[in-house]
Amino acid sequence: MAAPQCGPRFEERASAKINLTLKVRGQRADGYHDIESLVAFASVGDRVALDMSCPQRLAVTGAFSATITGENLIERTLRRLAEAEPLLRLGEVQLEKSLPVASGIGGGSADAAAVVRAVRAANPDFVERVDWHQICQSLGADVPVCFAQRPALMCGIGETLTPVEAMPAIDVVLVNPMATVPSDKTAQVFRRLRAPKLASDDCQSVDRTPMRFASRDALLDYMLSAGNELSGAAAFIVPEIDTVLDALADIDAADYAAMSGAGPTCFAVMTDRAAAETAVLTLQKLRPDWWCVAAVIAGQP
Repeated sequence: MAAPQCGPRFEERASAKINLTLKVRGQRADGYHDIESLVAFASVGDRVALDMSCPQRLAVTGAFSATITGENLIERTLRRLAEAEPLLRLGEVQLEKSLPVASGIGGGSADAAAVVRAVRAANPDFVERVDWHQICQSLGADVPVCFAQRPALMCGIGETLTPVEAMPAIDVVLVNPMATVPSDKTAQVFRRLRAPKLASDDCQSVDRTPMRFASRDALLDYMLSAGNELSGAAAFIVPEIDTVLDALADIDAADYAAMSGAGPTCFAVMTDRAAAETAVLTLQKLRPDWWCVAAVIAGQP
């Protein structure tokens, strides 16, 4: 059942975040890991609406609404916004949850970022007075890049973003095996990785020159050379990841297959939209228990 309509709404799409590449530079003294990741956003995602005429609360609907356990990050986001600026006008947040939970495509982070964008739009007098990026940074590593929701090179623990100046759009298939994952999946993956200790907690050694990909082939070459260094550790924690990657590699029209984030969602870059849609139909027949969608990863003109 759809959430009740109470009045004017500020709507935002919380697009799926895809780690096209992910390198782990090492473990910091504070226990966090410095990463270097090319991130882009897909044409599928959750939907968030902020209704200013309703009392402050959260209403969740959608295919994956029942799979959210514990406190929703949106609730923490609303508290953080109120703490940062008590005069901000808030209201009811309506979340339509269409992305799998804890899936490596930033669903919760994208939702939180969408709420921040909606609150910013609803409070134009505070656009310059509130440090929106700092609020996002305090909510989680993926929230700043999801707030920007455009292709970027993300490094540090997610706080340092270098926008991508040019990148072609690509057709993809997204697949999640819908396997049971531990609540501390990402922490387990990083522990399994056993990354080396870093001498410094900064990103100064990372090339911050804005990236430009003149063609699809140039983007694919970069993805092939960088890969996702969490894949092996993640597949040890969730073995179904290897099954998904094998299935994607078997698709003739797939030019590249990899895992996003710490998994278990994986993606394949397809030759075109028709090939992506055909692949989804094939995979759904093979594994009807999997979540499979065709999408476009937005480029940067």
